[in-house]
Amino acid sequence: MKKRVNDHPLPHVQIIDMRDAENSAAKGDISPLLQDNLYRAVKRGEQAIVLLNRRGYSSFMMCRECGFTLKCPNCDVSLTYHKDLSKMKCHYCGHEEPVPTVCPNCKSKKIGFYGTGTQNIERQLNELLPQARVLRMDVDTTRRKGAHAKIIKAFGDHKADILLGTQMIAKGLDFPDVTLVGVINADTTLSISDYRASERTFQLLTQVSGRAGRADKEGHVIIQTFNPDHYAIKDAAVQDYETFYKQEMYLRHQSNYTPYYFTTLVSVAHKDEGQALKQSYWLKRQLQAALSDHSILLGPSPTMISRKQNKYYYQIIVKYKNEPQLHQKLLDILNDTQADTKKGFTIAIDNEPQHID
Repeated sequence: MKKRVNDHPLPHVQIIDMRDAENSAAKGDISPLLQDNLYRAVKRGEQAIVLLNRRGYSSFMMCRECGFTLKCPNCDVSLTYHKDLSKMKCHYCGHEEPVPTVCPNCKSKKIGFYGTGTQNIERQLNELLPQARVLRMDVDTTRRKGAHAKIIKAFGDHKADILLGTQMIAKGLDFPDVTLVGVINADTTLSISDYRASERTFQLLTQVSGRAGRADKEGHVIIQTFNPDHYAIKDAAVQDYETFYKQEMYLRHQSNYTPYYFTTLVSVAHKDEGQALKQSYWLKRQLQAALSDHSILLGPSPTMISRKQNKYYYQIIVKYKNEPQLHQKLLDILNDTQADTKKGFTIAIDNEPQHID
């Protein structure tokens, strides 16, 4: 689609380089240009949407004395600070801990919170624009039944000037008075270790940009990024699907990814890391016996987050064009490993996975 259904023009998009001193993160996460445009929109009685692809207040806690980071005891991830709960929380297993006042490792009081979450952005918006009414919509504020619809209705009824949220506000919203969309940390999805990272970033930016200027009023989008020259961000800013497609297909062809190769992901999990790794190598040998020399077999390797809910995860990636024996071999593997579930193993096979960690 090269134009909107109602023939209204696409919003004007500006890319803000957050590496510039004027937009330095040390001054906050909201650039002067975005702040000024938010002020003007609110003053005109219009509305704005601000997208941040992260919830919580800060991403992690770290001691500036010894470098200790507070991590989840069940998963290989840092705990996230939630200010409204006054707790450190794991977004994978739900583990919670009180917010420490001293470093658990060296007892230093020089602990700090780093990164940016929706709660933190909400605080900054309230400080920079005290006259603006801000609604926050993320997993934390929409836990209760009906909370999602309640927030959307309140914003539609003009009970708020700015809707701040995560990916759930990027598409499907149609408010005639939304003339401004701001994207904070547009790079977040680019940093994911997945070959679809650029595609997801492009989709997210084009979707959220479409929330601005959907009626008679002109739309304006401000994208804040530390990678202003990345093709996914540059092409999304001008809604250039064809250029993005050509670049993305070239890179996928070079790396032997979909759609040039079929992909199958085999993952193994167990509470004992040695057992998980041993089973992974057994699976690899089974797959090698069924594959031709034209296929690519990667792994086993730990996933990006190697431990979740006290289980260690390893994965094997199979890339192929034509392997007539592979499907039957995968069925045999599932049958042969059914008994292993009683021993604590979790074995999963995903054809054309949407995510590869």
